[in-house]
Amino acid sequence: MPEQAERRHSLKVGGVTPFTATDYPGQLAAVVFVQGCPWRCGYCHNPHLQERTAHSPLPWEDVLALLRRRVGLIDAVVFSGGEPTMDPGLPEAIVQARALGYKIGLHSGGTHPRRLADILPLLDWVGLDIKAGFADYARITQVTGSGAPALASLHAVLASGVEYECRSTLHPALLPEHEVKQMARALADMGVRNYTLQVFRSQGCDNPALNTSAQPGYPSDQLLDDVASLFPAFILRRS
Repeated sequence: MPEQAERRHSLKVGGVTPFTATDYPGQLAAVVFVQGCPWRCGYCHNPHLQERTAHSPLPWEDVLALLRRRVGLIDAVVFSGGEPTMDPGLPEAIVQARALGYKIGLHSGGTHPRRLADILPLLDWVGLDIKAGFADYARITQVTGSGAPALASLHAVLASGVEYECRSTLHPALLPEHEVKQMARALADMGVRNYTLQVFRSQGCDNPALNTSAQPGYPSDQLLDDVASLFPAFILRRS
């Protein structure tokens, strides 16, 4: 029975990147992609990770063995997805990775705020996606009411004192410029100090309408200047 329980709660891994310099600011990291996400964002560049499969594509023990071999070569492990907080095996996986001496980063959309709050003391850095104004989340996620857990997750991150980055993906069909400004002002008013805008990229996206509807001049320089002025730390990512 204990062996079955351990298997049932083992992290369900959909893929691994052994080395990256871009997924945890300032750190060399490996990225563990957790299988499954409850939301269906059209611009998702990992749609193959959305389904919560019955079996783990990659055994967590194999991933842990890889991380043991990477000790001394990288600084951190980032749990991404998919949506890592939906997996009940995430806390134990974090503990095991920390025991190897790694810093721990997390990429999350804020789908499970209670689970996120529980693991925040185990994290060194969080990248939290902000999809839209919280009342408009369903337009992006295709899930009614999804803005409420996202807002609760943001509050949890800000209250935790953990280093973080809030970031929003820009696509003109989903976020008109005036909405980007409103969203940025609201985030600044809530106390967000570290904000990133990342321009939509078609790589990995399987939504033809989004892939073919980019607009020249979006985002405008004026928008970027206006948003940058609201935050002590602001980054624009174009790729």
